[in-house]
Amino acid sequence: MAFAIRAATEADAPVLLDLIRSLAAYERLADRVVADEAALRATLFGPRPYAEAVLGIADGLAVGYALFFHSYSSFLARPGLVLEDLFVRPEARGRGYGTALLSHVARVAVDRGCGRLEWSVLDWNEPAIRLYRHLGAQPLSDWTIYRIDGRALAALAARAR
Repeated sequence: MAFAIRAATEADAPVLLDLIRSLAAYERLADRVVADEAALRATLFGPRPYAEAVLGIADGLAVGYALFFHSYSSFLARPGLVLEDLFVRPEARGRGYGTALLSHVARVAVDRGCGRLEWSVLDWNEPAIRLYRHLGAQPLSDWTIYRIDGRALAALAARAR
């Protein structure tokens, strides 16, 4: 199969949403997806894009995607990239597409002078963990990710003067 990676465009919002929903189903989090096409268009392709996405295309069909955004390391005094999503449809796995997408994002990071590329993985996702370790990634076992959202985020923001 011919495989190519290209930047997602505003016209790809329906395809991206389908891939995001497929990722969420795989991660057993389908009930948490509230994104819609309009929100993707606004946040990825509007006046201030908050992230970037690339599509993996095999024989004309989107079989995977990577979505990423910039971070910053004060210790390095350099930008970084955070890989938010990396997904290949189950029927297209085992062909190197995930590695190709991750390599593409790594190339973006290097080309932009980033000091690191980081991502999170669910601890039960052994196929992904094996791939990441095979590629040289190391888990940061001494760090814990914290998240605040919804009402707790609104309440904390309300405390600002």
